[in-house]
Amino acid sequence: MTELRNVQADLARFRTRVFVVSVLVLVCFFLLFARLVYLQIFRHEDLRAQAESNRTSIVPIVPNRGLIVDRNGVVLATNYSAYTLEITPSKSGGVEETLDELSKVVDITPRDRRRFKKLMEESKSFESLPIRTRLTDTEVARFAAQRFRFPGVEIKARLFRNYPYGDLASHVIGYIGRINRAEKEKIDDSEDQANYRGTEYIGKLGVEQSFESVLHGITGVERIETSAGGRAVRKLASNPSTPGNVVVLSIDIKLQKLIEDMFGSRRGALVAMDPKTGEVLAFVSKPTFDSNLFVEGIDQENWQMLNESIDKPLLNRALRGTYPPGSTYKPFMAMAALETGTRTPQTLINDPGFYMFGGNRFGSPENERGGIMDMRRAIVESSNVYFYSLANELGVDTMHDFMAPLGFGQITGIDINGEVRGVLPSQEWKRKYYKRPEQQKWYAGETISLGIGQGYNSFTMLQIAQAVSTLANNGVKHKPQLVIATQDATTRVRTPVAPEPPIDLAYKPENLKVVKDAMVGVTQGGTGTRVFAGAGYVSGGKTGTAQAVSLGKNQKYNASTMEEHQRDHSLYIAFAPADDPKIALAVIVENAGFGAASAAPIARRTFDYWLLGQYPSEEDMAAVSQGKATAPIGKPRVAAELPWPPPR
Repeated sequence: MTELRNVQADLARFRTRVFVVSVLVLVCFFLLFARLVYLQIFRHEDLRAQAESNRTSIVPIVPNRGLIVDRNGVVLATNYSAYTLEITPSKSGGVEETLDELSKVVDITPRDRRRFKKLMEESKSFESLPIRTRLTDTEVARFAAQRFRFPGVEIKARLFRNYPYGDLASHVIGYIGRINRAEKEKIDDSEDQANYRGTEYIGKLGVEQSFESVLHGITGVERIETSAGGRAVRKLASNPSTPGNVVVLSIDIKLQKLIEDMFGSRRGALVAMDPKTGEVLAFVSKPTFDSNLFVEGIDQENWQMLNESIDKPLLNRALRGTYPPGSTYKPFMAMAALETGTRTPQTLINDPGFYMFGGNRFGSPENERGGIMDMRRAIVESSNVYFYSLANELGVDTMHDFMAPLGFGQITGIDINGEVRGVLPSQEWKRKYYKRPEQQKWYAGETISLGIGQGYNSFTMLQIAQAVSTLANNGVKHKPQLVIATQDATTRVRTPVAPEPPIDLAYKPENLKVVKDAMVGVTQGGTGTRVFAGAGYVSGGKTGTAQAVSLGKNQKYNASTMEEHQRDHSLYIAFAPADDPKIALAVIVENAGFGAASAAPIARRTFDYWLLGQYPSEEDMAAVSQGKATAPIGKPRVAAELPWPPPR
């Protein structure tokens, strides 16, 4: 039987379907229209910026790093341009395989591989890292011909830092190195983030670190139009970078080299200052290191050699090395006695060659003459007994309160980082320093050796140099200053770095005269007489010998039976000319014995250079560097006539 269709029902269902489909189509069109309105009106600017970003690329222009020069304009840190071969690990596939293939095209040494591995550990995988620097034109051409074989590998032209005199004044100048993760995080959290875009190097030590903001410059930007494949098509706009400023140091690099050469292979430090301004004329720490080793990342072999050496070449001895001042402390002890009214210049003390206190015998050197001592003779002949008894009379806290304003055991505030405080002992210091109650107590016997610069006393050569400069400048103290000016790299306009106002310690002129006259006596008839014989000026000074290790109660010092690193240090402080000081210094030669034998001869030649323009003869230089000279040997050379740069 044939079933008849319900035409009306089918038509109703069809109309319903058409209506639903029509509604869906309208909704879809409405959604598309709404999306179009949203994108075209509400997100127009944002999407336009994205489109522009896809079409263009912003490239940072890294500024040229500023130069570092000495007070006479001699360039101590500069830049040079060179090609580098760089790998981006995240784009190169297997790094080891890439290195193996690259080594067939460009010479890659095991040292290059070790340095690259270290850089990878310190960097992010998407960063471009150098595997070879300073490529020759031949190497550049050879790689360019096979560039297609090495994804993630490219040649870049970069500026490199160069220290033309290698290890000369390296502790002052410092060095730059690649920015590590900690430094990167610090930059990202600072206002300088934008200024370090594209920058891979930063100051790590010395002036390079302390004046990073001055030397770095201002990063520029370049807007480049790029193709869909990312290739540069044309430059749309450019805002050039601003080079870093020139930093002018107070040191005289020729004087610095003279002093470093006089140390020879010995360890030690010397700081020379202009007592009237605080400008540092020489800042020596020996041994030194070659700053160029760190620029591209130091290799493991050189790092171990520097870091594990018993001579500690990375230690800035002038800034961070602390030593007992020995007898160079005695003029300051004399000032303390006079200023506090504890003694007069005429007070007489018998020196029998030893001092008894609490049943303990405090001795004197066997060559000390002894006898009845007034203040002047005690300084000139370096009487231990005179100052043992003075320390007992003053007491530790009085000594501390007098010495602290002079700068002993204090941060001087010199304009490079890393300075240490040292130790100027007091009862409060001992309570804070030691943990056990029995160690915190101050014993009267501990005061005695402080009077001759031993015991807990431990200061830097910078602190001692500041103190003797203050004494030479009639009690007016200046903050040590290494950077005296900056110079705009574009306009060449030089801007002096204003020194901090000096501090007048208000010493009585008559007391200053007593102590300074006694220090002149050291060079005229005391322990420094032979060294300064025939000098064309009158200077004041004080020799010192300081223990490197403590001796047993009944043990006598005998240098010939001791290891070299255990022998006494040789120290000297001085100023000249005596009537109008233009230079003051403190010098230590480690483990070199009596102050007049090794330290004072270096001071004499330093004064001869600065005051008379004289440079030691070759024979004299050799003798001084071995601790075998007193007064100059041979005919001094005219410093201005010596060639510079020196032959290497």
